[in-house]
Amino acid sequence: MSKFLLQNTEALLPSGEVQTTSIAIEGNQIIAIGAIPADWQPDRVMDCTNKLAVPGFVNTHTHAAMTLFRGYADDMLLMDWLQQKIWPAEDKLTGSDVYWGTQLAIAEMIKSGTTSFVDMYFYMTEAAQAVAESGIRAVLSRGMAGVAPTAQQALIESESLFKEWHKSADGRITVMLGPHAPYTCPPAYLRKVVDLAQKLGAEIHIHLSETADEVKTCYEKHGQSPIALMNELGVLDCGVLAAHCVHLSPDDISLMAAKKVRVAHNPGSNMKLASGIAPVPDLLAAGVVTALGTDGAASNNNLDMVEELRLAALLHKVERLDPVVIPALTAVDMATRQGALAAGLGDITGILAPGYRADITLFDMHAPHWYPRHNRLSLLTYAAAAADVHTVFVDGKILLDNRKLTTIDEEKLMAEVAQRGIRLVQ
Repeated sequence: MSKFLLQNTEALLPSGEVQTTSIAIEGNQIIAIGAIPADWQPDRVMDCTNKLAVPGFVNTHTHAAMTLFRGYADDMLLMDWLQQKIWPAEDKLTGSDVYWGTQLAIAEMIKSGTTSFVDMYFYMTEAAQAVAESGIRAVLSRGMAGVAPTAQQALIESESLFKEWHKSADGRITVMLGPHAPYTCPPAYLRKVVDLAQKLGAEIHIHLSETADEVKTCYEKHGQSPIALMNELGVLDCGVLAAHCVHLSPDDISLMAAKKVRVAHNPGSNMKLASGIAPVPDLLAAGVVTALGTDGAASNNNLDMVEELRLAALLHKVERLDPVVIPALTAVDMATRQGALAAGLGDITGILAPGYRADITLFDMHAPHWYPRHNRLSLLTYAAAAADVHTVFVDGKILLDNRKLTTIDEEKLMAEVAQRGIRLVQ
């Protein structure tokens, strides 16, 4: 059991204040902040002068292995992008591809300060293996499309994934069910997903109300919004993490608040695909847990949560013509505490406090863009870069040490995925 003492670090505390303090880590937990027991002896003392310690970012919506399609199909309409480029390429994917593509995503996320991510894709056993080996924390779901030939198989694989991997890898891996969206999962299929969720005690990760066309079509087919339809089918009673939620009515938001739906806001992906701007200020005002995600690297095109929290802070200011909406503290909270709550991990991570898991990101502030230091959270939101991430702990283990990955061979990884990426799009 390793013991670390982080001395002289400037830490973001649960109160929202940044204070110079010490953090004691023993095993997978933070055991003390500030007053360290005099008889406690660490294995390693780290001088964290000029470092900002924040809870590790939680990326609440990814398709990790889509790193393999980064830059392949850009500047396209969403459905054209899916139908003409992405889905045909995905048909060529193997389990080995997903393993390496997921490892590429994990490497990128660790190096940009992410300690937990929520994923929905295929060949999730291989994705889980990549997570287990890397040391990161993840919430995994097998993507399911009720209109696909693999619809029944996806239900079987989802159950198998849950039974094999839920609470595995020392508890770092948890599992949700992943029906893709209402437009790919008809009501009869979603009822099967709900039945399975109730059987397993699993929650649901689903795309909802991402585009105006999706909402329009849902009204035409079902006479109600995707949110209302999910409520009618019992989906919202299972515990739901809803990705995107761009096109919502006031009634939708009220229903989501009542049903405790959590939202993964993906500003970068929504901007790039021109899906629209989610009503995040309204969601937050209604008490809806609203976190941040990157989406997949084929529609973003990176997994950089530093960029995502900046976009979240800026986008809503210009959309509302209000410079005080989504201030820096709120954006950082969405990337950390609310991210953990959205992912179902709020009792173990998302804040720096004794008893919580040691999922910690240290930013190196010794750089010109970190001076002068009037407000650390403003600097983190509006000035910081992913390259400032110096050290990353997950579960009390160092996964990034002085900007170097400790569990992933970065050079071997990049060589491997370069070849696989070429094969998939030929």
